[in-house]
Amino acid sequence: MEEIYNVRFFNKFCRLCDDSYNRGWNEANGGNLSYRMSEFDVDEVRKYFSYERDWQDIGVTVENLAGEYFMVTGSGKYFKNTKEEPDDNVCIIEIDSTGTKYRIVWGLVNGGRPTSELPTHLMNHSVKKDITKGKNRVIFHNHPIHTISLSFVLDLDDRTFTRELWDMMPECPVVFPRGVGVVGWHTPGSIEIAEETAEKMKRFDVVVWAGHGVFCAGESFDRVFGILDTVEKAATILCNVKAMGGKKWRVTKEQVMTLYENYGIDVDGTFFD
Repeated sequence: MEEIYNVRFFNKFCRLCDDSYNRGWNEANGGNLSYRMSEFDVDEVRKYFSYERDWQDIGVTVENLAGEYFMVTGSGKYFKNTKEEPDDNVCIIEIDSTGTKYRIVWGLVNGGRPTSELPTHLMNHSVKKDITKGKNRVIFHNHPIHTISLSFVLDLDDRTFTRELWDMMPECPVVFPRGVGVVGWHTPGSIEIAEETAEKMKRFDVVVWAGHGVFCAGESFDRVFGILDTVEKAATILCNVKAMGGKKWRVTKEQVMTLYENYGIDVDGTFFD
């Protein structure tokens, strides 16, 4: 069993859980993480799979994910325990040929099921797989303190959040050049939040859930960690600025758009219109 723990994607998955917990982003059993495995990943660990557990309804249809495998955190499990006891806290699931069911093929040895946000994860994987032509593989949900705090004091719209965060650090439009999407409060794990987030993910890589947390997507574990780390740092600065009396100046469209030339990135200038 210990051999699977040394596989690169497996190790990176558990490390992200541990790093996120240590940052204070995933308290108790809060937050969730999923990774769409490559064919190479599956071949590397297939010998550890068991196909004895029953198929379960996903609750949504994700046809373009049929036959794919995902590593997913467990419902009610703690990120802080993932590194030491991954077989009890995470699982690998297989999606059936219709894209409507899943079954656990590894993990959660003491019982349980994948994260309650599984429909949201899979719907967003479905969207991102199409948009990125298969490059996107990671979906990460977390509860960063300052970003959540801002959702109670900023207008809940994409433009406001994007402009306010972009103003805080020049790295922001470099790390998330398409901006930040915002979804109003919904019951966690509901189909409604899954559908609204998936719609936002057609444009954004990071979506703020009002009064709840952040959902972000990327091609690697480092990418999603970097996105969240940057968003939360900018949110921390913004909270400090507001506490100190507010901004005395703000970044102009011309200043941000120079990043396009300097870094060769496609900054979405519509947020300044």
